[in-house]
Amino acid sequence: MIRVLIADDQAMVRTGFGMIIGAQPDMTVVGEAADGVAAVELARRLRPDVVLLDIRMPRLDGLEALRLLAGPGVADPIRVVVVTTFDLDEYVHTALANGACGFLLKDSGPALLIEAVRAAVSGDALISPSITVRLLEHLSSPAPAHDDAGLSPRELDVVKLVARGLTNAEIAAQLFIAVGTVKTHLASVQMKLTARNRVEIAAWAWERRLVG
Repeated sequence: MIRVLIADDQAMVRTGFGMIIGAQPDMTVVGEAADGVAAVELARRLRPDVVLLDIRMPRLDGLEALRLLAGPGVADPIRVVVVTTFDLDEYVHTALANGACGFLLKDSGPALLIEAVRAAVSGDALISPSITVRLLEHLSSPAPAHDDAGLSPRELDVVKLVARGLTNAEIAAQLFIAVGTVKTHLASVQMKLTARNRVEIAAWAWERRLVG
C-alpha cells in the first residue's frame, strides 16, 4: 500500500483528498495535519511514502516544512507533493529547489492528484500542466533544432505531448495507445536523454522548439 499523509489547514480539503486517496485500492491515508509543525512531526514519525503538503499553513508554512522534510542536506528525505491554490513562479522554484516531487494546483482534479502520488513513489515528478507550460515558455538559448537524441518518431510524439503538459492517460488517448505503452516510451526517452523525470523531458523539448 502507498501510505499518504495529508497536510492542509482546511478540513474540507483534507477530507476531499482523503476520499480520493482512500478510493484507490493500493493507497491509504495514514495521517492528517492542519499546520506545518504538525506536518513535519507526523511525517518524521509515520514515514509515509508521500506527503501532500499545502503552502499557506499556520505555525510553519509548507515551503519551510518541505525544506525540513526533503530539502538539501536532509539525510533521509521524504517524498513531498506540494498541492496549493497559488501558482506563483517563486513558489514553484522554491518548492522544486527544496526537494518537492510534484507541484499541483488544488483544482487539478482527482486523476492528476493520484498520478502525482504514483509519480512521486516511482521517483518521478509531476507539475500541473499549466505551470509546466508557463515555466518552460521562458527558456532561452534554444538547442540545435535537429538534435533528436536518437528518439524514434513515436517517442518524439510522446515527448511533444509531455511538453504540452499532458498526463500519461491523456497521451495514451491522443495517440491511441495503452498507458503502459506510454510508460515504456517514457522510460526509453529518459534513458536516451539522461533525464531524471518528465519535467526534464519537457524542458528538452521546449529548448529544441518542438512545441509552440
